[in-house]
Amino acid sequence: MNVLVCLSIILFILMKFIGGEKGTRSFIALFLNFGVTFLTVFLMTVQTINPIILTLLACVVISCINLFYINSVSIKSVTAFISTLITLLFLLLLIFIFVKKSMIQGFGIEELEELTSFTLYVGIDFGKIAVCTIIMGTIGAITDTSISVSSAMNEVYHHHPLISRYDLFKSGMNVGKDILGTTTNTLYFAFIGGYLALILWFKDLTYSLGEVVNSKVFSSEMISIFCIGTGAILIIPITAWLAAYILTKNKKTAVE
Repeated sequence: MNVLVCLSIILFILMKFIGGEKGTRSFIALFLNFGVTFLTVFLMTVQTINPIILTLLACVVISCINLFYINSVSIKSVTAFISTLITLLFLLLLIFIFVKKSMIQGFGIEELEELTSFTLYVGIDFGKIAVCTIIMGTIGAITDTSISVSSAMNEVYHHHPLISRYDLFKSGMNVGKDILGTTTNTLYFAFIGGYLALILWFKDLTYSLGEVVNSKVFSSEMISIFCIGTGAILIIPITAWLAAYILTKNKKTAVE
């Protein structure tokens, strides 16, 4: 049996056993998100479609799958969704500035040898593709953080319905601070794990520290990580404030 099939079965069994119905939905959501991503990449080849707008629409769909399909429509999922959209729009401006100033679009000189047999005249703006790549990488981290903070605040309010808006906001920030430490470390180790071969390649090329830092391949990944980290940080106060406002404003309906 194929290794991928075996691993998929093991993953499904564990998610079903531990997560129950939500675990099953989470497993199905993996394939739904893959389908959305694949369709987005395919449609990017159509020159009449703006890839940035297409990526934003894809991120909205992915957010709906991760928040509404897995967690159903509730106060906490709606709060997380709105917070995700606000953070995504704010990040879009920062990503545009960073990509334009750093000029990380395209391929690095280390990759040119493998690309010599291919044509680079594909009719796609690589500057926009660089923006799309960072946006797509951001959506997973901010949706995960937003639903974690919103869910925790919803639980706090459910058990303490007389809590003030400020105290509820403070509780959400405390939860977010705990999440923040693990999120930043996750981003760091994801980079190290995914680009360990690249680091070894730099060593074989006898690159100095300055050459490594200024290489396009390394810089593009670091900028992507910094943007994702910025989004994971910004989503915490946005979600905490929005959840505190909605929960204390609708005391009769904010129960799950």
